[in-house]
Amino acid sequence: MVEQQTRPAPVRGSRPAAPRASRTARALLPIALGLWALALSGARLDRMGDLGLIQALPVVYWLAVALLTVGFVTALRDAATPQRWPAAYVVALIAVIHATPSLLYPTLRYGWAWKHIAIIDAMLRHNGAVPDAHNLDLYNQWPGFFQLNVVFLRATGLSSALGYASWYPVLANLLLLAPLLLIYRTVTTDRRLVWGAVWLYYSTAWIGQDYFSPQAFAYLLCLTVLAQVLRRLPAAPSTTGAKALSWSDTPARGGWRPAPFVLLVVLTAAIVCSHPLTPLMLISTLAILALRRRNRRVVLPALAVAVALTLAWDATVARPYISENLSKLVAALASPDNNALPGLSRLADPARAQVLASWVERGLIVLVLLLAVTAVIRHRWVRRTALPLLLLGPLPLLLANNYGGEMIFRAYLFALPAAAFLTATLIIPTGHGHRLRVWVSVATMLALLGAFFVGYYSKEEMNYFTPAEVAAAQYVAHVPPGSRVVTVTAGLPGGELHYDQHQWVVLAQTPLAERQLLLTDPAAVLATTLDDPTLTGPSYLVLNRAQIAECRLTGLFPADTVDRVRAVASGSGAFRQVFANQDAVVYLYAPGPVPAGAGGQP
Repeated sequence: MVEQQTRPAPVRGSRPAAPRASRTARALLPIALGLWALALSGARLDRMGDLGLIQALPVVYWLAVALLTVGFVTALRDAATPQRWPAAYVVALIAVIHATPSLLYPTLRYGWAWKHIAIIDAMLRHNGAVPDAHNLDLYNQWPGFFQLNVVFLRATGLSSALGYASWYPVLANLLLLAPLLLIYRTVTTDRRLVWGAVWLYYSTAWIGQDYFSPQAFAYLLCLTVLAQVLRRLPAAPSTTGAKALSWSDTPARGGWRPAPFVLLVVLTAAIVCSHPLTPLMLISTLAILALRRRNRRVVLPALAVAVALTLAWDATVARPYISENLSKLVAALASPDNNALPGLSRLADPARAQVLASWVERGLIVLVLLLAVTAVIRHRWVRRTALPLLLLGPLPLLLANNYGGEMIFRAYLFALPAAAFLTATLIIPTGHGHRLRVWVSVATMLALLGAFFVGYYSKEEMNYFTPAEVAAAQYVAHVPPGSRVVTVTAGLPGGELHYDQHQWVVLAQTPLAERQLLLTDPAAVLATTLDDPTLTGPSYLVLNRAQIAECRLTGLFPADTVDRVRAVASGSGAFRQVFANQDAVVYLYAPGPVPAGAGGQP
C-alpha cells in the first residue's frame, strides 16, 4: 500500500509504464522466434538417426523452446499483461513444434498421410466410391473427410491435396484452439488457468494424430461437439469454501435451442461418416457425462443423436466392414486386459534409443494422468465440474477394443483436454507467489515439453521421405494396370497411389510364418510373392531408405533385412533393375521374357 501511495501519478494522455514482467514477456517472444528462424537455417536432416529430428536440430532450437516457456510463464504471472500475449505464445509454440517439419522437409511427412492423398486422388478420379479397392475399401465406407477434400479440390481447381497436406498439422492444431478455449472457459474465469491448460495440452499431445487424416478432422469436430455440450451444462451448486473465481458461474442454459442443436447434428454426422472410432469415443464420453443427473437435460439429446447416427451409418454404408469384423469386436470385449496393452509382433530388437523413447512416451502418459487425478483429489471445486467425467470418457473403449494396439494412445488423446486443465491447476502459477514456485513450474513445463519432443520427433527418420524416394514411388505409381508392387515395410511414400489399378504387398504385414521365412530364405519368399499366375501385369520390388530405417528403429525385421533382400534381387537373373537413385531402387521381376512396357519408363 505504501508503494501505491508514493508512486507518482501518470501524466494525463500518457500510457502507464508496463510492469517488468509484462516487458519481459513482450521481449522474449520475438527473441525466441528469431532463434527458431536461426535454428531452421542450421538444421541438418542428414544427421537424423535413432532419435529422429531431435538429432537434426541445433542447440538454438532448444534455446528458443526454453525462452518460449519462460516468456509464457512470465506473461501469465502478471494479471496486467494483455491476454493477447499468452495467446501469442501458444500460437508460437504451435508454430515451433508443428511448422518445423513442414518448413524443413521438401516432401510430405508420414506414410499414412501419403495414403490419404492416394485415396483422395482415387475418389477424385472415380467421382465417388473407388471400385476394386481391395483392403482399402474401408475408406469407401467412411468417406466423409476424403469427399470433403474432393469437393475442395474441385472448387479450387487444384489437382491434388499434396500441396496443402504438409501444412495440415499446423492448421489442425490452430483450429483446435477454439474448442479447447470453449471447454476451459466453461470451467473457470481465470485466464491464467485457461491459457496454461491450452499450453499444457500442446506440450503433452505427442500421439501424432494431427497429420493429414480423417481422425485429425474427426477429433477436431468431436472436441467442438463436446465444447458445445459443456457450455450448456448447468453450473455446479456453490458450497462453502469453493474457489469462487476458479469455476464458471454461468447460469444454466436450459437445454438446446434449435440452431445450436442443428449444428450439433451436422457436426456429429460429419464425425460419423469420416472415422469409425471417433463416434464411439463421443458416445462413450457423453454417456459418462450423463451419469450426473443435472447434466442429462443437455447431454441426453446429444447422446441420442450420436447413437442414432452411428447405428444408422454402421447398419447401412459401413455394414460390409461391421459384418466382416463383428466376431473380432465381440472377442475383444472378452479380453479387456489385452485391449489396454499395446503390442506388435516383432522379429528383432528395436533400436535402443527407440526403447528409451517408448519408456519416455509411456512415462509422459502416466505422469499427466497422475497429475490429473491428483488435481481431482486435491481441489474440491474441480470435482464439481465436468472435467473428471471428461477424463473418464475414453475408459469404456479402452477396455472394449485394442484398435490394433493403439487404443491406449487414442484414449489418452481423448482424455487429454481434461487432463491438461487438471494438470494446470497444480503447476501453473496463478499469482505473485514465491519465485521458487515459479521456477519449479517452468522446470516442470520444460520437462513435459522435453518428453513431448521425444515422442513426437524421435521416429522422423522413417517418417521423412527424401525427394529421391518420392521419385521411386512415383515411378511405380504408374506401372501397368494389374501389376503388383512388393516392399519389405510400408515405408514407401504413396505406395497406395492408383491402388485401384495395382496391388501393393507389404511383407511386414504378411502372416508370421512368412515373415520368419523371409529371414531364412528371402529368395523363396520373393519368388512366391512376386510370381503369381493370377496377376495380369508385371511385378516389382521396391526398396528404399525409409524401409531400412523402419526395420532398424522398430524391430519389425532385423536391421539388415532390406539389404539382404536387395542382395538377393541384385544377384538373381530373375530381377531386372529398372529405376535407381541414391535412396531407392526398383526391380522388375522377370524370370522369363520381359513383359511389353514393363521395364521402360511408365
